[in-house]
Amino acid sequence: MATSETADRTQRRGGSSAKVLLALLVLIAAAVALAWAGASPLRGEVTENGVRVRTVKEGAGPFVQPMDGVLIDYEGRLADGTVFDSSAGRGPTPMIPAQVIPGFAEALGKMQKGGEYRIHIPSKLAYGSTPPQGAPIPPNADLDFDVKVVQLVPNAGLMGGSQGAEGAAPPQQP
Repeated sequence: MATSETADRTQRRGGSSAKVLLALLVLIAAAVALAWAGASPLRGEVTENGVRVRTVKEGAGPFVQPMDGVLIDYEGRLADGTVFDSSAGRGPTPMIPAQVIPGFAEALGKMQKGGEYRIHIPSKLAYGSTPPQGAPIPPNADLDFDVKVVQLVPNAGLMGGSQGAEGAAPPQQP
């Protein structure tokens, strides 16, 4: 009889150990999922085309539209950290999203006045294999920007007779 009682206790302990292990695995999975969700703002939103926009500081009001005018402070960098362009020392730069490189226009559409953003633009939505002549941007370079939207003027591109991206000269700024 003693052997039978010992076997029963061993089975019960084994069953309890399995339950504890299962509960521990569930807790670990929940912690990983919570950490992933909590880190989402640090990763930013990635658009269908691969442009990553991370909000550093929330803006307010409407999101920038293709024909809006915006004044932005920005710094553009290559993957190695080399700054290739900046509004520093010049003051905010005016632009119309419909007249800039596709990736920058797409990122601007995720921005609001007063907001600060970090964006990553894949080469295919930047300058691809043909960067502007004389620019420090090599062919097929991904671009990173820090952007602050200082002002937004709805439909400013229509007021100046802008033709949009199709009728505009090749963009020389982001």
